[in-house]
Amino acid sequence: MEIPINYLAVLAAAIANMILGFLWFGPLLGKQWTAAMGWTEAEMAAGREKMKKDGWKTYALQALGALIMAYVTAHYFVFASAYTNTVGVTGGLMVGFWSWLGFVAPVTLGVVLWDGKPWRLWFIQGGYYLASLLVMGVIIALWQ
Repeated sequence: MEIPINYLAVLAAAIANMILGFLWFGPLLGKQWTAAMGWTEAEMAAGREKMKKDGWKTYALQALGALIMAYVTAHYFVFASAYTNTVGVTGGLMVGFWSWLGFVAPVTLGVVLWDGKPWRLWFIQGGYYLASLLVMGVIIALWQ
């Protein structure tokens, strides 16, 4: 059985993920995220220097991760649509939300529980993944 995946939708969803990440961890919540991470000014300076040298590698790997996430989300959408008989935006939002709640939210709790980071960091990062999965689900649903 061939699974009907719209690869252009997968690419668009991955690009949307990258744009949302740029905005979320930049102008929207960048200062709050940095503070919640607990980075010192020296660590921030070292990070900026590393990005000047190897930033393209970081973005390339993040883009690859976004593509994989969008590709898997497209599969989830196909399976969920068949199982729930739900299509369109509602189906895309369901896939995004349940993927986040079932996989991202529980796994990322370790940042608070084991790494000693503040809940604020979990909400910033978790909020990004929730928003990203919702956007990807809608894009994939509308282009399916």
